[in-house]
Amino acid sequence: MGLFSFLKNKFGKKDGQKEELQSYEKGLEKSRKNFASRLDALSKRYARADNDYFEELETILIESDVGVGLSIRLIEQLMDEAEAEGISEPKVINEKLVDAMFVDYATKGDSIENEIRFVKEGPTVVLVCGVNGVGKTTSIAKLAYRYKNQGKKVALVAGDTFRAGAVEQLQVWADRLKIPLIKGKENGDPASVAFDGAKYAVENKIDLLIVDTAGRLQNKTNLMQELAKISRVLSREIPGAPHETFLIIDATTGQNGVLQAKAFKEVTSLTGIVITKMDGTSKGGIILSIRDELGVPVRFIGLGEKMEDLREFDLDKYLYGLLLGEEES
Repeated sequence: MGLFSFLKNKFGKKDGQKEELQSYEKGLEKSRKNFASRLDALSKRYARADNDYFEELETILIESDVGVGLSIRLIEQLMDEAEAEGISEPKVINEKLVDAMFVDYATKGDSIENEIRFVKEGPTVVLVCGVNGVGKTTSIAKLAYRYKNQGKKVALVAGDTFRAGAVEQLQVWADRLKIPLIKGKENGDPASVAFDGAKYAVENKIDLLIVDTAGRLQNKTNLMQELAKISRVLSREIPGAPHETFLIIDATTGQNGVLQAKAFKEVTSLTGIVITKMDGTSKGGIILSIRDELGVPVRFIGLGEKMEDLREFDLDKYLYGLLLGEEES
């Protein structure tokens, strides 16, 4: 059974459908209309898949932000398989494309559990990076909300001390969530704030410490030095910290988001990507592009504005929402 049929069988029945699957369907609606609808229309225009068909298929992939390199490789693979197996039916070709997309994502980089992995003793520390405007502060709040609801003691550290309003924005969320925020002086040393946060977390038996950091990429050397200093300070106070380093990427920025990810990967060791505003883009292929170019897994995906709409990334649900949700509803 191909993945296309597997997804239909797994998620096609709406009886008792889980809320999370509905979030994927709703959050990927714009991308589905751009991608799946175009695939369907293309298959209906061609009786047989020829070179022109594959060229148009490649264009659809590229325009959906799958990435030029990955799009070309997927199409070349499909053409080779079609020739070797004597396949020319467009719908069968499209189903093989879904299989290839799944395999490519699943085999790039290490297989990893998307939820934050908590250490057995002491606080678990998550460092959060991202340029201004990508939804970093809101994502931190949503992560805090998620794990507070799981019974974890959560605290925040306002390490983005140079951006006007950054500390105040985080304070608003901390107040709403009724969790502590450790902060320093405006334009103060972020590593000093991180030190205070680490001490607080140890003394107060915090389970999860989320540390906000500056998102300046104009001078990567300064950013690298700052992140390295923060990491050194945290590790002195909490063994193994930071245990996770998440990069926040705005899905609506498309390939610019991929470039941001590459730049951040040059200056820090990323353990995961958090994609925001997926419901606001029609180019949902960016997830495949990021995984292909960086080998870093998408750990969480923002599918709406509600606090609950930051979901653990699920490859099956993502592909279902991107390709089949509307068809099966």
